[in-house]
Amino acid sequence: MRVEPVLLARDAEGLFWMARYLERVENLARLIDVVQSFESPGREAESWTALVAIMSDQHKFESYDAASDPDAVKRLYLLDPTNPTGIPFCLDNARTNARTLRPLISTEMWRQINVFHRFVMRIDTGDLDGDRLSRLCTKIKESVQTHTGITEGTMYRDQGWQFYQLGRLVERADQTTRLLDIKYRLLVPRDREARRVTELTMWNAVLRAAAGYHAFKRLARAEFSAEDVAGFLLRDPSFPRSVCLSVRRAESHLDELRRIHHLPHTSGPIEQAEYLREFLLDRPMSDVLEGDLHDYLDRVQIQLSELAGSIGRAFFRDWKPEPAGVAAPLQSQTM
Repeated sequence: MRVEPVLLARDAEGLFWMARYLERVENLARLIDVVQSFESPGREAESWTALVAIMSDQHKFESYDAASDPDAVKRLYLLDPTNPTGIPFCLDNARTNARTLRPLISTEMWRQINVFHRFVMRIDTGDLDGDRLSRLCTKIKESVQTHTGITEGTMYRDQGWQFYQLGRLVERADQTTRLLDIKYRLLVPRDREARRVTELTMWNAVLRAAAGYHAFKRLARAEFSAEDVAGFLLRDPSFPRSVCLSVRRAESHLDELRRIHHLPHTSGPIEQAEYLREFLLDRPMSDVLEGDLHDYLDRVQIQLSELAGSIGRAFFRDWKPEPAGVAAPLQSQTM
């Protein structure tokens, strides 16, 4: 008779956070790449200040000028190993969690994350300029995607798999809202025709950063609108990075923990996921855009934080919540 191994709460938490940190690394690379694509002569400060605001990192700079300096912002997110919202810090925490989880993850997963970690720790200032930065972001994204593919092909489908997927989906949904919010933090020209061209360029950049450009073009009208793009990223039922699909899939993993693995205390997280899904679909997208989209996205991020908190309180040891709207946890979540 098959007996399912017991999954310790600390290991469930480690898998959840390892997945979150890796997903965060990929999405940070996406955010940096799209900010660079928005960067144009005379608007550099605006673009990089938007990224700092999205990550709630204004307090890390002593002045507005420092927060809008492209080189300072790039160093903060790509070189500073002590910055909890930066790529080196997140990847180092993912690797630390992976080390404690060696009996639960495959050799291939462990080997690849070590190779990736060495690559990121060797990034230097010369990699942050011009086209080299774009190539660096592409390499980081592809490395996380490689890890995702290896995990998909080698990780055992037990309770640990469910918690790994929950962490990845919660983080993915949160980061999609941040990517969408970047567009709404940037100013556009007042001239009508210049505004139309600039907004079209921005929306294309956001779609490409979310790896959704080609999927969107299959569905959208030739003259697409802000409503079309926002609806696609927030509500599309088939796009892998849409917030709604991520929440639906999180619901499915929670349901499997209840039905297949017979874990108690699943009702709270399931109810929270259902509430968030209903909130996402409750109002027409046109009404959302007529109001304050930034406020709407903030509310979605708060709900995602509450979903993560509900999972943590139900299944983990000493859950340390992250502040709502902040991209990194209050403390490093390592085991």
